[in-house]
Amino acid sequence: MLYIDPFLNYLKFEKRCSSHTLVAYEADLKQFASYMEEMGVADEREIKTRFIRNWVVALHYNELKARSIHRKIASLRAYFKFLLREQLIETSPAEGVVLPKLPKNLPDFVKEKEMDFLLDQFPFEENYSGVRDKTIIDLFYGTGIRLSELVGLRDASFDLKTGLVKVLGKRNKERLVPLNQSTIVNVSKYIEVRNTAFSERPLNTFFLTDSGEEIYHKLVYRIVNKHLRVVTTMAKKSPHVLRHTFATILLNRGADINAIKELLGHANLNATQIYTHNTFEKLSSIYNQAHPRA
Repeated sequence: MLYIDPFLNYLKFEKRCSSHTLVAYEADLKQFASYMEEMGVADEREIKTRFIRNWVVALHYNELKARSIHRKIASLRAYFKFLLREQLIETSPAEGVVLPKLPKNLPDFVKEKEMDFLLDQFPFEENYSGVRDKTIIDLFYGTGIRLSELVGLRDASFDLKTGLVKVLGKRNKERLVPLNQSTIVNVSKYIEVRNTAFSERPLNTFFLTDSGEEIYHKLVYRIVNKHLRVVTTMAKKSPHVLRHTFATILLNRGADINAIKELLGHANLNATQIYTHNTFEKLSSIYNQAHPRA
């Protein structure tokens, strides 16, 4: 496929997509390009809808999850839409592709009492890594920010006097998220411990590794996974689970769904409405336990 690099440049410089998004698009398109080469097709203008359907069947045969297949076809649709925009093709072969049905999985979340135990009673070490790890857990739980957003935090992101953190979200869209008092205390303590441990640090990065280097995604994931193991046996123990937990608890406590949408940085309300299902499950449980006719 001839135009993958121009398309990625378009995403980077015009659509201002994140590096994580660019990596995903590139991987999906190169995988499809490799499949097309095996079929003897190298030019986008020769790609037919049936080729993409065959690829979907091959992905499904290789036991790829339906959600991953949806993402790959979304990458293809965006790519062919770009080619249409550049007048390099006349029609998009990706539009007529029928995709496997997505399972209706409710977002996983940690119970409120379990998070209270982790942040209030669990004995985090008083050294640099212990203070850092607790602050990371607290920020995810207290703000609902994404993994990439936390890794991108800088000292200038925080205004502890007003209790706000400025987050750079998807497509470089900024939003302000309030900090609760306990989070402000933990962030303040972390800054003090970090500045004592590392007088020099790279690029004004907020969170650092144990050796003082810029923190990275996999390390943050391991930190969250390690500490969630203390309080839950759920299969998923990721930063995104804490984002789900943040949203679910707010909704259960009566927060307006539009306010939650803004806090999470969702582009539309549909992405936020998945959390209403968790709330409905809770209400149904209460009803079944309490109503005499249930």
